[in-house]
Amino acid sequence: MSVFEITKAATFDAAHHFPSEPEGSPYRRIHGHSFQVEATVRSEVLDAAHGWVADLGALDRALKAAAEALDHGMLNEHAGLELPSLEHLCLWFADRLKPEWPGLSRITVSRPTIHERCVLTL
Repeated sequence: MSVFEITKAATFDAAHHFPSEPEGSPYRRIHGHSFQVEATVRSEVLDAAHGWVADLGALDRALKAAAEALDHGMLNEHAGLELPSLEHLCLWFADRLKPEWPGLSRITVSRPTIHERCVLTL
């Protein structure tokens, strides 16, 4: 049995803070990051008409549209991101992509400049 995975990536810049942190914590202050998000779609079966898992162009457009909704904004202002951890960002992207991409198998959100990432396996 073969298993195929395709992945697209998008970037966005956004600010956030963690209001539940104690006074004086650097996480409590508003600060920003450059983020990268990757979405992976998995399948054991290739589309017979095209010979692919899914249309990479369509996945690219869907992922970039979701990232654009967060770009240059305050993450805390979005439902589900009141505590805007990498983990919650993974869930946020999965919630938006899963309905149109049933083969969605993984979301990775990273902050490349500080070498941090979170992987959500679905």
